[in-house]
Order: sequence, then C-alpha cells, then structure tokens
Amino acid sequence: MGEKTEFTQTDTAPNDGEYREIGENDFHMGINDPQHITLKAGEHFPKTSNHNRKWARVPKPRH
Repeated sequence: MGEKTEFTQTDTAPNDGEYREIGENDFHMGINDPQHITLKAGEHFPKTSNHNRKWARVPKPRH
C-alpha cells in the first residue's frame, strides 16, 4: 500500500519537507495564494485557508 499524498489539519507530516495547499480543480486552474509550509516528521499540519483545501508535499526537483 502506498503513502498518503493529501493531508488535513488533523494529520501529522510523514516526512520532513515542504508542503503546500491544494484544492478542487487546482490541476486546471490553480488556486490563488496557496500557503507554503516546512514541517519536520511528526509535526501537525496547520489549518488551511479554506475548508475545501488540503496539504500536499512539494516534490523535490530532479537533477
């Protein structure tokens, strides 16, 4: 079974890294002013700007 990719404020970060808000239809239109945060493994996610949004990890650039 794979790792979760979307998180809510009740979840904790599975890994150290940067996370950003995502929302419905963000693949096509994006969302305005998404929050960006940096968390350590085990820290809780903060509240999102809107109830329809969730947190997703920002992928590291590949070299």
